[in-house]
Amino acid sequence: MTEHTYKHIELTGSSAESSDQAIQNAIAKAAETVKNLHWFQVIDTRGYIEEGGVKYWQVTIKVGFRIGD
Repeated sequence: MTEHTYKHIELTGSSAESSDQAIQNAIAKAAETVKNLHWFQVIDTRGYIEEGGVKYWQVTIKVGFRIGD
């Protein structure tokens, strides 16, 4: 087994569709500039309410990426 070192960052994604889509949006955006994304952990989930319904979701995640081999 190869040993790796990871760094992690915290991101908050948002979506009017769902909490899952908020996670996908955050990871997709991070993947544009961060290489070797490897894992994520949900830290916080919240939403915005407007006119008695959920307007959008915000999900904060911790994302780990492998530092260059």
